[in-house]
Amino acid sequence: KRAVTQIGKNGYPDSIYLNAAKIFQGIRAAKSTGRNLVQYGNNSESPAVAFKDEQSRRVSYELAFSALKYQGLLEEMLLDSKVYPCYSIPDELTSLLVVMLYDLQDRKFQKRKIFAEEERVAEVQEIGHYLYRYKTKLAAALARCRIKYDALSIEYFVPETLSKQEQRTSALPLWFWINTFKISLEDVIRDLEMKGFTKVESVSDFDHNTYAVDQHCPDVLVFPSSLREELLNLDLFADCKLLLQ
Repeated sequence: KRAVTQIGKNGYPDSIYLNAAKIFQGIRAAKSTGRNLVQYGNNSESPAVAFKDEQSRRVSYELAFSALKYQGLLEEMLLDSKVYPCYSIPDELTSLLVVMLYDLQDRKFQKRKIFAEEERVAEVQEIGHYLYRYKTKLAAALARCRIKYDALSIEYFVPETLSKQEQRTSALPLWFWINTFKISLEDVIRDLEMKGFTKVESVSDFDHNTYAVDQHCPDVLVFPSSLREELLNLDLFADCKLLLQ
């Protein structure tokens, strides 16, 4: 169940890129005609997205929204490197190009691992090979962008309104539903205590490795936001016994 999360550092299955591109196509920031140098084709109709499972859905949305955060930077990289326009890639696949470019730079321009069990998608394979062929030009374009804007990291390019939203979101506690079809509250508490977690009365009592039972929903647990990665690596989460709200 952790397969998609683990392979994220080496790339994703073709279906993840395809679904992320479909999502991105519907949420991307539209620009006025005069400034719209990167063409995305027609997105008047939302394309159908089919997910293999819940984890694939979550990863697809995360990848799409990551591309959205850095849409301006990614487009500038494509134009500055002369990798775009590419006349062999139709406008309808530009969203896939942008999504895969975000992932390529997130992997530090390393080659994507291909997994034997994954189903290959011709468009994803084509664009993946195309971007990797020009990885040096793209990396140089990224470096020029950072120098141009005096940016220590790509976080500089996140729009200010979105950056403030992320700061607020990152401070919010995490809510997890207990999947009572698989486990009871008592068993969850016992498991958490064995792993060093301590139950407190309310959110105001939070410290590291603490949690509280929601006051209104007895099958919901609340944790500090700082524990997100640790919680997502627990067997309770991997086995779908705790479900992130």
